[in-house]
Parts: sequence; structure tokens; C-alpha cells
Amino acid sequence: MDTLPNHLSIEVERLQRGRHHDPFALLGRHPDGASAVVRAHLPEAERAWLVEADAPLERVEGSDLFIWRGPARACPERYRLRLELKGGGRAEVWDPYAFPPQIGDLDLHLFREGRHHHAWHFLGARPWRADGIDGVLFATWAPNAARVSVVGDFNRWDGRRHPLRSRGGSGVWELFVPGLGPGTLYKFELLNRQSGALQVKSDPYGRQFEFRPATAAVVAPEREHGWNDDDWLARRARWDWLHAPVTVFEVHLGSWRRRDGRYLSYRELAAELVPYVADLGFTHIELLPVTEHPYDGSWGYQATGYFAPTSRHGSPDDFRHFVDACHAAGIGVFLDWVPGHFPRDAFALARFDGTPLYEHADPKRGEHRDWGTLIFDYGRNEVKNFLLASALFWLEEMHVDGLRVDAVASMLYLDYSRDPGEWTPNVHGGRENLEAVAFLRELNEVVHGKFPGALVMAEESTSWPQVSRPTDQGGLGFSMKWNMGWMNDTLAYFAQDPVHRKFHHHKLTFGLLYAYSENFILPLSHDEVVHGKRSLLDKMPGDPWQRFANVRLLYTAMYTMPGKKLLFMGNEFAQGREWNESHALDWHLLERPQHAGVRALVRDLNHLLNGHPALHRDDFSGAGFAWIACDDADNSILVFERSGDGERLLVCLNFTPVVRRGYAVGVATPGVYGELFNSDSRHYGGGDLGNGQVATTPVGCHGRPHRLTLDLPPLAGVILGRV
Repeated sequence: MDTLPNHLSIEVERLQRGRHHDPFALLGRHPDGASAVVRAHLPEAERAWLVEADAPLERVEGSDLFIWRGPARACPERYRLRLELKGGGRAEVWDPYAFPPQIGDLDLHLFREGRHHHAWHFLGARPWRADGIDGVLFATWAPNAARVSVVGDFNRWDGRRHPLRSRGGSGVWELFVPGLGPGTLYKFELLNRQSGALQVKSDPYGRQFEFRPATAAVVAPEREHGWNDDDWLARRARWDWLHAPVTVFEVHLGSWRRRDGRYLSYRELAAELVPYVADLGFTHIELLPVTEHPYDGSWGYQATGYFAPTSRHGSPDDFRHFVDACHAAGIGVFLDWVPGHFPRDAFALARFDGTPLYEHADPKRGEHRDWGTLIFDYGRNEVKNFLLASALFWLEEMHVDGLRVDAVASMLYLDYSRDPGEWTPNVHGGRENLEAVAFLRELNEVVHGKFPGALVMAEESTSWPQVSRPTDQGGLGFSMKWNMGWMNDTLAYFAQDPVHRKFHHHKLTFGLLYAYSENFILPLSHDEVVHGKRSLLDKMPGDPWQRFANVRLLYTAMYTMPGKKLLFMGNEFAQGREWNESHALDWHLLERPQHAGVRALVRDLNHLLNGHPALHRDDFSGAGFAWIACDDADNSILVFERSGDGERLLVCLNFTPVVRRGYAVGVATPGVYGELFNSDSRHYGGGDLGNGQVATTPVGCHGRPHRLTLDLPPLAGVILGRV
């Protein structure tokens, strides 16, 4: 048994109790002239030997500290320990406390300033090679911790075994553990400096996690997937998305389809979902959040792993395979991303080092009472860096084509969903969250600067100006904004019995007054078919025939109005019940002609929009839209023209179940017009009232010199082009 001077005995006692702030000061190899001492804390060992010196280490009496003393030349800087374990068996390990710091000072400097756009390269856990020796580098940010340890299946989850090195004022802790590799389960054990409270946390920068409800992070292997989408990315960088067709199929991967009650894997989804979407003609898939999350019922909107695709469907490389398959099929991938809040789960970000760290310390600014979640502290550089790095991780490492930023309104306003006295004004006395505004602008500048052609879309429901205008013009810098006003007005109108619709005609036309104030996307999303809101089909009035006709008319109106399009899964075949994340869609409905007809209609609308510049070229400009008849409230009819690249299309929408025969429509150009599309076609389950080809007559109408006389089918829309 070895003995220690009194001052070292105190250090050992602190180490034994897990209270030592600087384990490298005591452990490892410490040369002193021609001599050296090696100290190792080995709670799992009965005996230990220094392999290179072929000599035993002596246990310090009453402790798990082992010491070797000898000539420095007998022990190299990197050395191995041979252990005889207490439970039986032997092990040989490289001593992690023989290695110098691995994270560079520049990395730490940029991180502290909030400008390290690749923070996942050094924070978290990643396979690492130091001095020719393989292992895993663990690192986390915990500035208020007195001690941080990595615990896992490799050390029996014992926080005394692998305490990390503090990197001073950066608040970062790190440790290289030789001999570990991909697949290792781990968490961080943190001791709070002030309270002395001990807690075990998942890795904020973890790139893979166990299958829920288990919450340990998994050391992810370096990427093995070989990308095949160079051509896609090159085309995306040159993509004129402002004038291109964008039709988005929103998907919750866990409930799109199931097999024997289980989730489909990313690879199965690549084989089944991708060709399904390609056949329908959508240009993009938008995934409800696939960032790792513990609770299925949150749909991914309460994330705990901002750098990890959920393990519900497979590994990170499996997710890469899915994205690659989308790109090979000509389909882009958008990811629903949630920087507005995070859950209170004790194993994750909440009070990460025992203090409000990722969340704002002021409850009036740091808590979402409605959602029971916490709000990020956007004014803290390291928190801002965490979110920026997460966004860039998905674009760079996973090749996604854009982000839909959730709940932007909740980020912009300090008084969001709060009564007077429940919120703290900004430094100017206003209600705007200035730090969040600055973060969003920086996010958009960085994404658009680094990834040309990638889109960032805001779910924002207020009148905040210039959400989708460049930051150098005073805007927030988003590519597009969800048009929640259009969605609410349109669905409210369609819920009316047709006999009353004439009194609500303005709900269909009001949106055109502001349609070009932002780059709008028209969403019929998951939020509209859940939590008692009923499915789109079930929202519609009338008998079954009228309800299906209304759905077909709704989609026709959406696809012909200015703005890009988004449709949630199941809506494309008019699912009758509300969406439930616990069950697959009702695929059996496609055996019924009415449901199959709606899907055929959506397919044809997508292909029509993709193939006709008039329907997409000027979505964000008034040059592509002109009213012909917007005030025929008595008949509940809208007529307008879409144009682009020299093409002009005529759109007639009849919102009543009454056939309007001989309806006169004014046109500027004489000739013969033919139907390109009719939502009343028998192929879609309609009554098949159509017009074929119709010639103009030289009689003025609607302020135009010529007219067409049309038969407008009930609850239907027709699109005509000049032959």
C-alpha cells in the first residue's frame, strides 16, 4: 500500500467523492526531472500494472487510486494499464489522462463568440484518433459545473471513473477515452458548482440515441454512406425557386404507413414513400421533426436531440440513404425544425448544468406556459451557436434542402400568449424579442450564404412585416412564409353551407389584397386535421357527394391561387377521420372510387402546375394574376387569369352545388379555348359536366372585348387555355 502527503490525500478524497474539478492535475503521468509518477483512479480494479514499465502500481491505502513511481524513461507519454478487475477478468487500457487537450483554442474562441458553424465537429462524442491511438472524444458545454464525467456501458455508469478536463473560461469540458468506438452508450454526469446537485444528462450534441424510452446517446460512426446527389446539389444551387413550381407533401414518418404495427425504417420509406410522392408529382417532401424526441405524441416538436435523426426509423446513415433516394427521384427534402422551445425532460437540456443554461433564466422569458416547455436564451452566444450549428448540420451532413422553422411568432414576441404583467419588455420597452430577431436574421443569412438554393420557411401567423424579405432591406430573411390567413379564411368559407356562402364571399378574395406582401406558401397542414378540427373531408358540408366535390374544389382553388403549395399526407385521398400519430393512414380507402378520384385529382393538379408556367412563374408577383370576376357573391363564383412566360390560363370556380349554364366570362384574346382540367371529371368522381372546346364571341364582358359562354359544373373548378 502506498501513502500520500496530506495535501494529496485531500485531493484523492475529493476525487473519490466525485468532487474534483481538475482531475488532470492529479491523474496521469507527471515527470519530475529524471523521475516520473503515474496516478490512475481505478474503482473497478483490484490490481493494476504499467504495461510499458512491466511494473505494478501500488494502491493508496483506503482508496481506488493507484500509483507508480520510477524513472521517466521507463514510462512513455502514452502508456497502457493492465487491470485485474474486482469482479474477475482482466483488461488492458490506454490511460485517458495521459493525453493532452484535443480541442483547439480557436474552436473554443469561435464557440464563445457564437460563430462556430461546425460546433458538432468538437462537441458531443465522435470517433477520434490521438497520437495514432483510436478512441472517442467526449466534450460538452457546462460552465456552471464543478465536475463533468462521461458515464456509459464502458465504465458501469460510474461518474468517478472518467471525469472530464475543464477548458477554463470557455465552459467546455473534454476527455479523449482510448479504446472506445461507435455504438458506445453514454451520458454526461454533472455536479453543480453552487448547489452540489448531481444529475445525469443526455448529450445536447449527440448524433445518435437509443430507441425511446431509453435516452442514452450512442457514439455514432463517421459517415459511411456514399452520397450520389452531386448533380442534384449543383442544380439546387442554380435553382430559381422564386419562379419554379414548389409543391410540398408534408409527412409524419411514424404514421404514414406501418408494417405489423411497427415503424417503417428510413430505407423502407425510401423504397415506398419516395416513389409514391414522385408519382403524385410533388416537388418536395417536408418531414415533421425527425430530430430525436422522447414522446411520440409531440410529433417531434419537443426535441431533445438537435443533431440526431430519430432512431425510431434507423441510423444516421439510414436517414442519409432516404434523402439520397429522394434526390435521385427528383424530390427535395425539407425538415421541420424547432428552435422556439424545448421540453422540460430532466434527462435533456433543461437546467443542463444545474442552472438555466440553454433556457432563459427569467421565467417570463424562458417558459412557454401553453406548451409546458422552455424557451432558448437567444442572447447567449453559446446557445445561439448551438441552434445555428444544428441548422447547418442538417443541411451539410444530411443534405436536406431547407428548413421549415416552427412557431416563429412565439419567438418574435415577448408577450406571446401572455397577459399583462406576465412578460418582461425589451430594453426599449417594447414587446419584440430583439435577441430572437437577431438570431433569425443571422440564421437566414448564414443558411442562404452557405447553401444557395436551400430554403428557410417561417411558420408565422402575425402581421410582422417583411418576414420573407432580405435582411439588408430590414426583413427577417426567410425564403417563404406560411400563409395562415389564407388557410383560416379558406377553411372557414368551405365550412359554410353553400346557401350561405354568398355572405362570406370576401373570405376568398381578401387574401389577394396582401398576397404579394410576402413570399407565401399556402398550407393545408397537419395542424388542420387533428385535435378535434376534423379531417378536411369531414369539415365539408352537404351529403357525401357534395363533401367530396368540395374537397376537389378546395384543392383546385389552392393550386390555382398565387403561392407555393403544401398538403399533408392523407389529404391527397381525402382521409375521412382525423390524423392520429399512433396509426397508419387509412390506405383501404383507396379501394373506394371517390377517394381514389381525389388522389387522381391531386396527381393531375401537381403535374398541371409543374408543366404550366402560368400556374407558378409569378406566384410572388401581381404580374401573374388578374381578376376577371371577383364580386359575383350571389352566384359564389370566382373567375381569374393566371399568366407566365407568355402563357395565359383561365380559372373558373363555382362554390355552389348549382350548375351555372351559359355563364359569360370576359377574355382579352379571341379564339378557341379548351379545358385543361375539370374537377368535376368522372375520373375524379365527379358528374362529368364539361365544356370541351369553346369559341369566343366578339361581345364585351367583364371589361374585356370578347366573351366565352361556359357551363360551370357544381362545386367544381375548371381551367381553360387557348387552343
